[in-house]
Amino acid sequence: MLRQALPHSIRPVKTVLFVGAGRHQLRAIKRAKELGIRVVAADRNPDAPGLAEADLGEVTDFDVPALAALGREHAVNGVVTVAADRAVPIVAAVAEELGLPGIGRDVAHLVTHKIAMRRQLAETGVAQPEFAAVRTIHEGKDALDTVGLPAVLKPADCAGQRGLFLLRSVGDLEAHLHAALSESSNEEAIVESFHHGLEVNGLVVARDGDPTVVTLSDRLRPNGAGFGVAIAHVYPSTLFGDRLEEAERVARHVVRALGIKDSVVYPQMLVTEEEVLLIEVAARVPAGQMDQVARLAVGVDLVEVALKQALGEPVPDELLAHRFEQPLAISFLTAEPGPLPVGRVRAVTGLERVRAFPGVEEVEVFLRPGDPIEPVARDGDRKGFVIALGATNIEAVERAEAAATLIDVDVK
Repeated sequence: MLRQALPHSIRPVKTVLFVGAGRHQLRAIKRAKELGIRVVAADRNPDAPGLAEADLGEVTDFDVPALAALGREHAVNGVVTVAADRAVPIVAAVAEELGLPGIGRDVAHLVTHKIAMRRQLAETGVAQPEFAAVRTIHEGKDALDTVGLPAVLKPADCAGQRGLFLLRSVGDLEAHLHAALSESSNEEAIVESFHHGLEVNGLVVARDGDPTVVTLSDRLRPNGAGFGVAIAHVYPSTLFGDRLEEAERVARHVVRALGIKDSVVYPQMLVTEEEVLLIEVAARVPAGQMDQVARLAVGVDLVEVALKQALGEPVPDELLAHRFEQPLAISFLTAEPGPLPVGRVRAVTGLERVRAFPGVEEVEVFLRPGDPIEPVARDGDRKGFVIALGATNIEAVERAEAAATLIDVDVK
């Protein structure tokens, strides 16, 4: 057990419990402390970096009774997670147990269980791919008869593109169904119709059920096995006119359709030639440096928003207002089509060259000697990122991609 507590004389007035203290939560934990909030962080991994950064770190599994007891022990005023879809139902349940603000168990289920989400959206008229729930090969074949080929297979309750497959034949279903089911805690999967189009990320803040669209950005993906993984985010979106307005309308509609009252919401949409389809949605500050899109592109701090909502504090209009408009691109470090080689890492060099490249705002590499670099198949195959700014979104993309090539990774 790891406990690191500040003296009582300098403890902030309000305390928040972070469920999850890994690399993706670290920046949010630091931001909470900057805002004068005392942080109690919980993670099952004793080496999670956020445990040492928090005012108090606790090594524990994501267990509702244990986390609720931890919250009572330290008289927390709010419970929050960022970037961790698995933690969303846990946070909602712990908040309810403690009588604290939250999205509630029912909404948490809708936004983390794809079949439940799809059914709710179908009832409320949100455009989305055709879908069918699947547990067996027989059901899978019936699903393909319904949605057609090509199709997308994925676990019903898993994020990070784990267990995600593009099906071009019944043979693909037979080859991949077990892998998809094994990523689901309830051994459930979903088959959806596949559509071509531009994928767009929405960042939305719901306040008392009223959604405000903060940004829309393009989500660029590769072809092949990693077709669901974002290899770049680009702001502003290349959408314009009626199509941009329709994407904003769908983003707001999704929030109302799922009954999300107070939360940061992350709808992912696919803009086809005919319509805007809802692909995924999350009710949390998203992973993949998406909070950096809002912060660096328009000056909106989604972590501060999420913390205020967790603490039951109002989110004023000025906190969501665009303070500036800055085109940017985030280029993720991956194997092909990215610049990284496949293999086991020996050494990483060249970061200073990247940082000195024109327009580069931030670079981070998640590689140590001995780590594997594999072909892109899931979000975990992204080994870092480069964020670049530009006068236009095109210039920002060019800078981010060019800077990423300056990283030298030696593999064996």
